[in-house]
Formats: sequence, structure tokens, C-alpha cells
Amino acid sequence: MIETDIIIIGAGPCGLFTVFEAGLLKLRCHLIDSLPIAGGQLAEIYPKKPIYDIPGFPSVLAGDLVDNLMEQIKPFHPGFTLGERVEQVKKDEDNMFLVKSSRGTVHKAPVIAIAGGLGCFEPRKPPIAKISDFEDKGVDYIVKDPEKFANKRVIISGGGDSALDWALYLANGLASEVSLVHRRSSFRGHPDSVDKVMAMASKGKINLITEAEVVDVSGNGHLESVQIKQKQEGLIDKSVDHWLPLFGLTPSLGPIADWGLNISKNSIEVDTFDYSTNVPGIFAIGDINTYPGKLKLILCGFHEATLMVQSAFKMIYPDQKLSFKYTTVMGGIKGF
Repeated sequence: MIETDIIIIGAGPCGLFTVFEAGLLKLRCHLIDSLPIAGGQLAEIYPKKPIYDIPGFPSVLAGDLVDNLMEQIKPFHPGFTLGERVEQVKKDEDNMFLVKSSRGTVHKAPVIAIAGGLGCFEPRKPPIAKISDFEDKGVDYIVKDPEKFANKRVIISGGGDSALDWALYLANGLASEVSLVHRRSSFRGHPDSVDKVMAMASKGKINLITEAEVVDVSGNGHLESVQIKQKQEGLIDKSVDHWLPLFGLTPSLGPIADWGLNISKNSIEVDTFDYSTNVPGIFAIGDINTYPGKLKLILCGFHEATLMVQSAFKMIYPDQKLSFKYTTVMGGIKGF
């Protein structure tokens, strides 16, 4: 059995930063994640994607942000249970949480912090019968390594930020040809990204095909062409090396939905005083929670983690006085 002060479910950026904030209060943490590596979606899905809204970093690659967070929490020696999904949560006779994973690992702590991002998720796949034949053979739903598309003909489908961002990234001297296919004439992504895509399309660097969608795929062992249905031109056959249908992810809370928490639209309801749930001792931070005015941003999750550990300390040590200190006057960060 693994015993600690705070069990953190989810080893994404918010979960990792929780370790730092808890460590400042001399609280021990152990993280559990179904993914085989720490970093959550940043490490598993888009490690090479630049992030622009982290304070102090005009731009930082998702993978580099994870590396920095891991370096930041080193002094506090967190434990990790990776590649295992949390299946069961219950209380023991001492009013401590017992958390059991899919492989039978048992963890014990007085406080749980759920930082599971979107929870379990699957890509939204287009309704094309043969698409599964070309998955990882020319059809990819996420971009893990953009170098894979160097000097290749790439078609991207979608109208959100992910589709726009990767179209801009790959068209900036990496892929030999980039086409962006969207079923509408307007995009729902960030206006600045839309303007940049339009500018690159006008220069011939992105082949923009709107009011259209990919309706069929073909190839011999690897994707060779797709068929695009366009409103005015009808069916268009286009040779391609890779197709990226970037229609987002379908989130699911998985076993978390059965833990007696108040759930609203696949998110956990919390009190914004400290991001506590309706179950005493269980908190939820990051994209997995919901409250009025909620923004699903990493920096907001960092803020939520900071406030959460203050209440966690008071629950764990009710007889001790919590004295807030600025890190600039602590004389350096020292672990346990």
C-alpha cells in the first residue's frame, strides 16, 4: 500500500504543479495516471505544439513545459503510479481514502485531488467505413511528432484551433503541401489564427477548401488519396500522404462518474473558494471541473491548485497554523 498526504489523480500540468504548491507546505504527493508517462495530453498527444499563454513564456513547447514542471517538483520527491487507471475510491475505518487502480495498486491518503484533464477521451472519427484500415498508415487523429510530415502532402480537416494551428505549423516550411478542408466557410478558431490562415492561403502556402469534407479514403497498405465532396465542385480526388481529421476529443469521466460527486455535463462541480467537491476531502482542479465563469486554461488550473492545497493542509493538519510565505523569501526550495 502506498501512503501519502495527497493522492493526485492525473499527472498533467495541473497535477504536476499541485506537487510544487503542496511541497511548499511540506505535504507529500503521489500521482496516478492511466498514461504511461507524466505530462498528460501535453506529453502524450502534442509534445511539439507551442503554447502561448503561460506567463513568462512568449512561447513554450508542450513537452518542454512538462520537462520544466518535472524539474520544478524534483525537490519534493513525488511518487508516481503510471499506466494504471483509478477504478475504486472508498473510505477506511480511519476515515482515510483508499484508492485502487486497474492493476490492483492501493493508495491511501486523507485528501484526493482530481486533476484528470478531460478524463478519458477518444478522438472524434469521421463516419468513413474504411478509415480504420489507414489509421497510423496515413490517417492520424493527433500530432505527436510533426517531423513525421516533413516534405509530405498533408490534408487537415477541421475548423477549430487545433486544425488551424497545425495547418499554420506544417505550412511554415515543413510539409511540402498543406490543404485545410472545412465543411463551413467560416472558422470557429481564434480570430488571430483564422487571419493567419487566410493570409497564408492568399500566398498559396495553404490550399484552403471550404464548404467541403473528406468522404472517402483509398490506398494500398498506406493512404494514397482522399475524396473530397465540395459544395460547388462536387467530388474531388486528391493525392495525399497524410490526412489529419482534427475534430476534437470526446471526453468521458470513466469510473469517476460513480464516486458520488456532483456532475454537470461530464465535469465535476466545485466550490471556487478552494475547488472542493461535494465529497469532503476530494477536490477537482483543471479542465475536469466546472463552475460559473470557468475557463479551460492551464494557467487557471495552476491557480486552482494553489488555492486547493491551502485547504488540503488545514484538513490534514487541523491543529497547525498555516503561515503563507512568498517563495522569494523562503531562502530556496528544499524538499523532504
